[in-house]
Amino acid sequence: MFTRQTRRSGPAMVFGLLRVIYHATVREARKSSRNAVAGLLSRVFTAILMVVAFYLMFSLLNLRGMALRGDFIVYLMTGIFLFLTHNQAVRSVMNAEGPTSAMMKHAPMNTIVSISAAALSSLYMQLLALGVIFFGVHVAWRPVEIDDPVGLMHNFMLAWSSGAAIGVLLLALKPWFPSFVRIVSMVYMRANMITSGKMFVANTLPASMLPFFSWNPLFHTIDQARGAAFINYNPHNTNETYPLLVTITLIMLGLMGEFYTRRRASLSWDAAR
Repeated sequence: MFTRQTRRSGPAMVFGLLRVIYHATVREARKSSRNAVAGLLSRVFTAILMVVAFYLMFSLLNLRGMALRGDFIVYLMTGIFLFLTHNQAVRSVMNAEGPTSAMMKHAPMNTIVSISAAALSSLYMQLLALGVIFFGVHVAWRPVEIDDPVGLMHNFMLAWSSGAAIGVLLLALKPWFPSFVRIVSMVYMRANMITSGKMFVANTLPASMLPFFSWNPLFHTIDQARGAAFINYNPHNTNETYPLLVTITLIMLGLMGEFYTRRRASLSWDAAR
């Protein structure tokens, strides 16, 4: 009946929020699989399967000449891992728990925490899978050489953050247009198979074809990542500014939409899903 209100300082509030996000991230990472090792192996197996499939396709169709001079496995992995990271961030954030979720009944929990946890759990699993596969290739097959590891990681984070930004916008629209958002997200993630540019080098595209790909922030991050990975490749048709601006814009629009949606939350939304 009577509660004692205590005022906390700014740093204490920030630390408390980070602690809640940490526990929510652990819960989100374990939600897909009760066994953390099994969840990691699933991500690693998915990435390996895609690398093997594209390796066989390029070899059988004699398309390896379209790739860059250098380690062909690094060429494939810079495209496939950024593609998987981007799409997984979109899917995870879009399906984050909303304002009508049962978890929101707990006082420290809110939608910002659930969105952050979904994005960070996706990043955590993809980073682990990336480290395991690169370490396995480096030890068991041949040494992996990256010209600019910092630049490569920077573009990896750009691919993840742009995917999370798109997921936030879709999450804000989902309660109002559930079927439309589901279709748009499916079409976008399928379109990324081609428009992300993971199967070819952006410098080889003719000028007439660039508009079909340059709208996609993932196209820019993959091409820039290859520029960081290979010393003999300098991207001319892409940049890092565009995906960064798209990420900031979509996050701001998504958070404003999420705030508007949260103020008008209805329990009937969950029943309609």
